[in-house]
Amino acid sequence: MSFGDQLKKRREELGLSRSELADRLGVSRSAVGNYETGVSAPKEEVLLRLFDALHVEPNYLYRDAYRGGGEGVSDEERSLLEKYRRLGLSGRQTLHTVADALGTMQQELQAAAPEPAPRVIPLYCSPAAAGYAAPVFGEDYEPLPVTGEVPTGAELAVRIQGDSMEPYIHDGSVVYVNHDPLRAGDVGIFCVDGDMLCKQYYRDPLGVVYLFSLNRRRADADVILPPSSGRSLTCFGRVMLHGLPIPE
Repeated sequence: MSFGDQLKKRREELGLSRSELADRLGVSRSAVGNYETGVSAPKEEVLLRLFDALHVEPNYLYRDAYRGGGEGVSDEERSLLEKYRRLGLSGRQTLHTVADALGTMQQELQAAAPEPAPRVIPLYCSPAAAGYAAPVFGEDYEPLPVTGEVPTGAELAVRIQGDSMEPYIHDGSVVYVNHDPLRAGDVGIFCVDGDMLCKQYYRDPLGVVYLFSLNRRRADADVILPPSSGRSLTCFGRVMLHGLPIPE
C-alpha cells in the first residue's frame, strides 16, 4: 500500500474524519485529502505531527520505503501499545510492575541455565609408519573439544606421522576431516588393503585412481590403483585443506 493508502487506512481505524485530522495537523481538510490521494506530500513539521496524531511509526506509513535504525514494530507490538495507551495511570503502573517482574525472572532463568557442553570430535592418535595416518577408526582415539582452532564442519581429526605430505602437512601435526564428497586434488584419509594413508586423490578418465604424496621427494610412497588391480580402497573422509595442485 502507498503512503496515502496507509494514511487513510489508519485515519479510518481511529475513527477520524479528514477535518478532525486536519485540525490536529494544523492544515486544511483538502491538504489531508491531497496526502491521501498522492497529489502532495506533507512537509517535515506536518509529517512529525502526523505520526503523533495517528500513533504510528514512520515505517507504518512508508512500509519498506523507510527503515529506522532498529527493527520495525510488528502488528502484535502495535496492538499492545494501543492497549497500553488506553489504560489509566493505575493500569499503566501495574503493567510496568508486571513487565519488570517478568524481566527479572527471565534474567534469573538465563543465569541459572547451564552452559551448553562444547562439541567434541574424536582425535585418532595411533602412531603409524611414515606417511601413514592413525590406522584404526573406531578405537585408539581421544576426545578433542571443538574450539576456535578447529575448522567449522570438522567431524574428526587425525594425527599424521611422517614427511610424505610435507610441506603442507608436517610430521606430528593434526589434520581435520569431514565427510564432504571427494574431488580431484583433495587430500583424504584412505584405507588401501588394510593400510591407512593420508594422500592426495586423483582419478583419471580411464578410472585409474592415484593417491599422491604431496612431498614429491617421497613419490615412492604414491599408490596407483587401476580398475583391474583387485585392491580394496575406502575413503574415510576429506582433509580440510585448500585446493592443491595435482603432481604432473
